[in-house]
Amino acid sequence: MGRIKTQLIKRITFKLMEKHRDAFTTDFEKNKVGVEQFVSLPSKKMRNIIAGYITRLKEKGEQ
Repeated sequence: MGRIKTQLIKRITFKLMEKHRDAFTTDFEKNKVGVEQFVSLPSKKMRNIIAGYITRLKEKGEQ
């Protein structure tokens, strides 16, 4: 069982994946830099949650 992501996190993640899919990989550290580059976020925690969600989606091969 994992943590449930809010609609805001999912919405931002899916928009990033639509526009910049090739910029993200299965490496969390690289995804953190990519998220920070493409989106201005209010906190590090939110950036890390989005980067982690992108990493998870890439590992599963869904997006």
